[in-house]
Amino acid sequence: MHKASERLKAMGITLPPVPKPVAAYIPCVRHHDTLILSGQIPTKDGKLVFAGQVGFERKLEEAQQAAKLCALNAIAVAADAAGGVDNIDRVLKVIVYVASHEDFTDQHLVANGASNFLKEVFGENGRHARAAVGVAELPLDSTVEIDVTFTVKT
Repeated sequence: MHKASERLKAMGITLPPVPKPVAAYIPCVRHHDTLILSGQIPTKDGKLVFAGQVGFERKLEEAQQAAKLCALNAIAVAADAAGGVDNIDRVLKVIVYVASHEDFTDQHLVANGASNFLKEVFGENGRHARAAVGVAELPLDSTVEIDVTFTVKT
């Protein structure tokens, strides 16, 4: 099982529709073989699933689930832009923004929710460079937002 579509199917996961932008931007810009995505938040069926700061309203495990959901939404956006999930070549970089209570310092562990999922879906090509950043607040009171750069097969 080497294709991303096969891995997703084995996990029982269907890609969701591409989330609609909530402000003045487009979900993805393609430049040659690179897909630069707009930030993805943990939405499902158009609704925010995880809101609030980690270390206050949200626990670490919930934030990891939020990061995974953000990654799933990012894959959906990239697959749409690439003409299918199997046309995605690799994950280059992930930046994970975590709405963090002032004493919360495990942003890197929150980011693992996205990173581990991307590796599950894309195998070795899911391994990526990464930054995990704690912020006071995110749009719509989201718990996590991720920014992903992919490459597509040429």
